[in-house]
Amino acid sequence: MKKIQGLTWKTCIILLAIGSLILFDSCKVGPSFKTQRTEIDSTAVYRYDSIQLAMTDSVLNISWWELFDDPVLADLIEIGLVENKDALIASSRIEQAMAQLGFTKADMGPKIEYNLGAQRGNVIGGAPTQGFSASNLFTGFGSLSWELDFWGKFRRANEAARAELLATEHGQRTVQIALISAIASTYYELLDFKWREFISRKTLDLRQASLDIIQARYNSGIVAEIDLNQAQIQRAIAASAVPRFQRSVAQTENALGILLGRSPGPITTGAELNDQNLPPDIPVGLPSMLMERRPDILEAEALLHAQNARIGIAVAQRFPSISLTGLLGVASNDISNLTANPAAFAIGGSLLGPLFEFGKNKKRVEIERKITEQFLYEYERTVIVAFQEVEDALVAISTLKEERQARMNHVLAAQNAQYLSGERYDKGVTSFLELIESQRQAFEAELSLSETTQKLFNSYVNLYKALGGGWLSQEEMNAAMNEDE
Repeated sequence: MKKIQGLTWKTCIILLAIGSLILFDSCKVGPSFKTQRTEIDSTAVYRYDSIQLAMTDSVLNISWWELFDDPVLADLIEIGLVENKDALIASSRIEQAMAQLGFTKADMGPKIEYNLGAQRGNVIGGAPTQGFSASNLFTGFGSLSWELDFWGKFRRANEAARAELLATEHGQRTVQIALISAIASTYYELLDFKWREFISRKTLDLRQASLDIIQARYNSGIVAEIDLNQAQIQRAIAASAVPRFQRSVAQTENALGILLGRSPGPITTGAELNDQNLPPDIPVGLPSMLMERRPDILEAEALLHAQNARIGIAVAQRFPSISLTGLLGVASNDISNLTANPAAFAIGGSLLGPLFEFGKNKKRVEIERKITEQFLYEYERTVIVAFQEVEDALVAISTLKEERQARMNHVLAAQNAQYLSGERYDKGVTSFLELIESQRQAFEAELSLSETTQKLFNSYVNLYKALGGGWLSQEEMNAAMNEDE
C-alpha cells in the first residue's frame, strides 16, 4: 500500500473509523423527549355519550362520510381531496419536510470536496517566483472535512427534522379531515337552503291563490279592503323569501365550489334534505383514546418533540466543535509532470468553541426552553379543545334530536291549524286575521324544521371531525383491517 510520507491509507481509514465510533457513541446534550399523552388529565367518560361502550376503531376506520348514505356527497368529497388547493399545499409540505430531513442528515457525515487550479505569473501563492520570472503552477486536490457530532448537535437537528416531517404528515391529515367536514357541512347547508327555497315557492303559490280569491271577493264587495291588504302582505312576505333563499343557494354553491378546488358554479345535489337519512349513532369511546386518534393532537405533539430537540442544539453550541480535516493532491509547474511529483497531503484536527460572549450562548438555551414551554402549552390547549369539541358535538346531537322532533310536531300542528282556519274563514266563522296568523306559523314552522334538520346533520359531521375522522385511503383501511386480525 502506498505511503504518504510515513502515513498509509490504512491509517487514514482507521482514523475515520475512530471518528465514526466517536460520532455514534458520544453523548447527546439536552433533554430527551417524553410523550405527553399520559400527562394530560381527562374525564373518565363523555357526559352526553349515550352509548357507553369500550371503543374500538372499527367504526371509525372507514370513510365515515359514507355513513350518510349520499353518493353525491361522497363524490364531492373525493373531488375535494384530490383538487382542493389547501390539500395540495399540505401534500407539498410533506415533500418539503422530507427534503429538509435529507438536508439536515447531510451535516452528520464528512464533506468531500475537490479543487483544481492553474496559475501563471511571477507571484504565485502570495510569494514571488525566483527572479520574478513568469512561471506556471498546476494543482489538483481533494479535501475532507468532518465535524464530529460529539455533543449530538447534528443528531438533535436530525431528530427535530424527523419530528417536523411527522408533524407535516399529521398536518396533512388535519387538513384533509377539516376539508371533508367543511364539504359535508356546506353540502347540508346547501340542501337546507334549497329546501327552504322550495318551501317559500310552495307558500308563495298558496298565498297567490289565496290572494286571487280575496281579490275576487273584494271586487264583489264580500270582504273588506283590510282583508285584501293582509293577503297582499302575506304574499309579499313569501315572495321576498324566494330570492333571499335563491341568493343563499347560489352563495353556498360558490363556497362549495371553492372547497372542491374548482371555479364557483352550480352544484348537483342528491336527495332533498327531508329525504336524507340520519347516520347511525356510534360509540365515541374514552376521552383518553382521543389523543391517539386526533391528527391535530399528534401534530402538536410532534412539533413539541421537534422544539424539544432544538434545546439540545442550543446546548451543544455552548461546547467546542471538534473537526477532522484532510487534504490530498498534487502540484507541479508543468501539467505533463503533474502526477510525477510526490503527493501533497495534510491531516489535522481543530477544536473551536466559545470562550466569552457575555452569556449569549446561555441565553440561546434559555430562549429555546421557553419556546418549548410555549409548544407544551399549545399541545395541552389542543387536547383540551379536542375534548370540548367532542362534548359540544355530543350535546348538539342529543338536544337537536329532541328539538327536531318538536319541530316536526310543530309543523304537523301548524299545517292542520292552517287548514282548519281556512275552513272556518270560508264559512264565516272566524276573521281573516286568524287565517293569516295560521299561515304565518305554518310557514315559519317548516323553515325552522329545515334549519334544525341541517344543524342535526352537521352536528354528526362535527362529531366525526372531533373524533379524528376515519381513514382516508384504501391502503390505510386495509392496514387497519389487518391489524384487527
